[in-house]
Amino acid sequence: MELLRAHLSRVRIPEPTNRVYKNECCISFETPRSEGGLFVDLSSFLAFGKEYVMWNYEKTGNPVYLHIRQRKKPVSEDRPLKKPTLLAIGVEGGFDGQEPEYEETYNIIILPDYISLPFPSVELPEKVRFAVDAILLAEGAERKQQLAAWTAEKKKTSAYALDLPQINNGVIIPPSGWKCCKCDKTDNLWLNLTDGMILCGRSNWDGTGGNNHAIEHYLEKNYPLAVKLGTITADLEAADVFSYPEDDSVEDPLLAQHLAFFGIDFSSLQKTEMTTAERELDQNTNFDWNRIQESGKDMVLLFGPGYTGLANLGNSCYMASIMQVVFSAHSFISRYYREHSLKAAFDLAPADPTLDLNTQLTKLGHGLLSGKYSIPAVEVDVKGNCSDDTLNVKQEGISPRMFKSVIAASHPEFSSMRQQDALEFFLHFLDQVEQANAGRSDYDPSRCFKFFIEERLECPSGKVAYNKRADYILSLNIPLHEAINKEQLDAFNKLKNDKMLEGQEIGSEEIVRPRVPLEACLATFSAPEEVHGFYSTALKGKTTAIKTAGLTTFPDYLVLHMRKFVMEEGWVPKKLDVYIDVPDVIDITNMRSKGLQSGEELLPDTAAETSETTIFNANEDIVSKLVDMGFNSLHCKKAAINTSNAGVEEAMTWLLSHMDDPDINDPISNESLDADFSSVDESSVATLISFGFQEHVARKALKISGGNIEKATDWIFTHPEETDPVPTEATSSTPMAVDPGVPDGSGRYKLMAIVSHMGTSTHCGHYVAHVLKDGRWAIFNDRKVAVSLNPPKDMGYLYFFERISS
Repeated sequence: MELLRAHLSRVRIPEPTNRVYKNECCISFETPRSEGGLFVDLSSFLAFGKEYVMWNYEKTGNPVYLHIRQRKKPVSEDRPLKKPTLLAIGVEGGFDGQEPEYEETYNIIILPDYISLPFPSVELPEKVRFAVDAILLAEGAERKQQLAAWTAEKKKTSAYALDLPQINNGVIIPPSGWKCCKCDKTDNLWLNLTDGMILCGRSNWDGTGGNNHAIEHYLEKNYPLAVKLGTITADLEAADVFSYPEDDSVEDPLLAQHLAFFGIDFSSLQKTEMTTAERELDQNTNFDWNRIQESGKDMVLLFGPGYTGLANLGNSCYMASIMQVVFSAHSFISRYYREHSLKAAFDLAPADPTLDLNTQLTKLGHGLLSGKYSIPAVEVDVKGNCSDDTLNVKQEGISPRMFKSVIAASHPEFSSMRQQDALEFFLHFLDQVEQANAGRSDYDPSRCFKFFIEERLECPSGKVAYNKRADYILSLNIPLHEAINKEQLDAFNKLKNDKMLEGQEIGSEEIVRPRVPLEACLATFSAPEEVHGFYSTALKGKTTAIKTAGLTTFPDYLVLHMRKFVMEEGWVPKKLDVYIDVPDVIDITNMRSKGLQSGEELLPDTAAETSETTIFNANEDIVSKLVDMGFNSLHCKKAAINTSNAGVEEAMTWLLSHMDDPDINDPISNESLDADFSSVDESSVATLISFGFQEHVARKALKISGGNIEKATDWIFTHPEETDPVPTEATSSTPMAVDPGVPDGSGRYKLMAIVSHMGTSTHCGHYVAHVLKDGRWAIFNDRKVAVSLNPPKDMGYLYFFERISS
């Protein structure tokens, strides 16, 4: 106690603004549940496992720690496994949401001799008691982002519900016997809450659902809300209400009143149909879920180095699947595991290592690859018996909370608890790694994925231009017309039509999906493409050019992105339900671009000056209307220019969100505007390109919409004239030099990993990774790591190929 009093000056009482760590070691994955417990520094409020706390003492001299230990409480051997009722992970009713309970003990530890004093104790100095009480009451920094479900967020109240217009046209809806007003459909019917029209829902890819009459009615009349008949019961909150302008299922707090307007007594109605969410759950648990997760099989679980699971933090499977693949790449293994120890990372780390990406990647690399945390999660029953059934026991794995916090710190979406696109995260991750290793190309492992794409444009004059850009993925369209099972598809379509005429539905075992070879997808990337509106400096006017593309370098690891998510007419997102035939070995040697060839003549570079003045001229009509509203003339010109003269509304939106910019009063210059126009998030650009939009259109839309992908997509569809290229000439100068740090080599690759997706969009559902390790395929499904008996090679969203050494 005397020694503790001598060190009181090193003890701090945490303020509400202090970051308190008490759930996980900042340089390892030790927790209070680990054998040695967790030591919280009472000066810095950082936490350390028993093996690492002396490193902190030696670095900082801080001697006083709160030692926290947790021990698992026994569980009942009769605990049943419940069937999921919610499309969710980590919540009641979801998949595998049964977590054990723990009891906690505390002690005060004084280093370096590990002197232990019990807590609580009235004999402890008041300052120490206050400090520990504040730590225990504080919400741990690791868990500030609360666990969330893999599910849609709670339905929001519709902005159209409270003042919804209803037309008194004498319509009274009977309690049964409903039929679509425009066809013979008697299921999947939606009642428009404005005019009482009963119309069928959207058509599914396999012919089920409806004939799109409800959405067509909205597009014609703009009546916003509809409720699905068959989901209305006495429990009105469970009714499926859809808002067309908000493009989402919503809450209608006045639903009872809106139904009564058409004579509907909801209290007597019985549920006869699934809601949209229930149907999605049913579809996922039946086909995608079972096939991609290889459910229903006795799987041999894997443990040891390289086979460590990642706990789902709530909507984090997109991150887990990518990181399992990334840490199967040799450059990441070397950079953050074999050639970089935890001690070296901690010594080089700033005062708070939880905020340093390289430190957290080293921590993650050691956590995944050491095997230290890849052990069975043994349960002890109420009688004290341990389970030794390794066929069914999952592993504890690790929880990458600190890594998620630091990698997502600069990204508004990844820092949220919503589900995200694994492709977007992969590109963001590589960008952050590149920045963290800036100036040290030999240290930057992200370069193993990097390559250069060269586009060749030829105008009718016969002259050519070359453009070159760096990329990390090849994004491929899926040519459904190249399906190799056309006879089976024709037979399936005939069967489907026959059953529809008989009022029957197709069973999941009868469905036939298009099967497209990967070679056909690769061919679409290199195929000649017409570019309309191309400005030829040789012809001094717009014309149609022919564009082809190829790779000037071949990366160590080739990543193929399958564009399964497309936009249909009317901005309806659709997931292509298709199989891709992917061989174990591919050769893309024929896709190499060789640049300017003998006999080719470059387009003259004469219109650059003219194009600059065209791009950066403000539309005077837009400026004058904004000035009339009372805005500053200079600000109005900047708003018009930065929204590419899209319109008054777009310019005003930009103006209101940039009024406080430090450079808002600076004079207009082409250089500053050009830099500003290009400053959009590259992962968002890649997402829009993956929808099939041209790059320059994607950049312009994101700029105008403030970086919001949904608004950018909406803007593109409402400005179809923008799909033509901007009237500037392509770069006709000598192609840029290849970065010497980017790898190159043979074009032969072997398949080494797959990231698969289940769900109707990349921002909902679930991601799973399959990785070829030690000569066998393994499935990484959050904490579950097992031998893969039948990897879903034809169902991938992202395919990772490793170069075959010559």
